[in-house]
Amino acid sequence: MATRTKAEKLGEVERVYRVLRDWLIAAKLAPGEFLSEPDLAARCRTSRTPVREACTRLMQDRWLSRIPRKGFVVAPISVRDIVDMYEYRKLLECFAAEKVALAASREQIAELKAIVEPETRPDTELPEILRANQVFHLRLAEMAGNQRVLNQLALTLGYVSRLDTLCTQTVPGWIGHADILRAIAARRPADAKNAMVVHIDASREKMVRLFST
Repeated sequence: MATRTKAEKLGEVERVYRVLRDWLIAAKLAPGEFLSEPDLAARCRTSRTPVREACTRLMQDRWLSRIPRKGFVVAPISVRDIVDMYEYRKLLECFAAEKVALAASREQIAELKAIVEPETRPDTELPEILRANQVFHLRLAEMAGNQRVLNQLALTLGYVSRLDTLCTQTVPGWIGHADILRAIAARRPADAKNAMVVHIDASREKMVRLFST
């Protein structure tokens, strides 16, 4: 009975953690917003203990910081944070691009092309393009076969998704994936890495401009 109770508690913490993380990614909890445990417990329909434990995990993920004896605050966004995040993302994704260019099957390459096909259509809505972008980068990391890289990239792309939500940018100027796919299909790992560098650097500069205004 005690084992089941412990499992139930862990399951509730996981549920609250996922709910709060989804709210953070969707910017429903805004950067700089103060969060109290009683308010979050009411919104999540739970007690304060799972909220506290979930928020502690979100602090470790750098979504939140603690205000002693008061609650938590959503980490603000700075240009420095954006630059650091994209540099870290570049390390993860260049590794993945090189690995996939070395070993991807024709079926995997076709899958990647199909994932980002919406960005080639002029009538595609921005939310669909952003979803396709997220799936492409995660699938590329998955194909690279390193679980730690995949886990860290999934966390980093959550931050990127929040930036996309806050920017409400339009489709014109979208930075596509054609050069990355072309290098992977040609089995040129160095070119795939360089294409990923260009892709991420362009994305970073666009985001820096948007958050500097």
